[in-house]
Amino acid sequence: MARLLIVGGVVLILAGLAWPWLSRLGLGRLPGDILIQRGQTSFYFPIVTCIIVSVVLSLLFWLFRK
Repeated sequence: MARLLIVGGVVLILAGLAWPWLSRLGLGRLPGDILIQRGQTSFYFPIVTCIIVSVVLSLLFWLFRK
């Protein structure tokens, strides 16, 4: 369990350091992501981005399991 937490922490740190380059991919602003703006309030739900990230992570976990 400790190894899993350490690997997860390292992955989060690497993702945070790589965020300027990752944001250029356009994730989070894909067609199908929900944005509702009313007055000064806005609600944003990146549903398509979540689906793509989920599929990619599922494929990676499936590949590394074998």
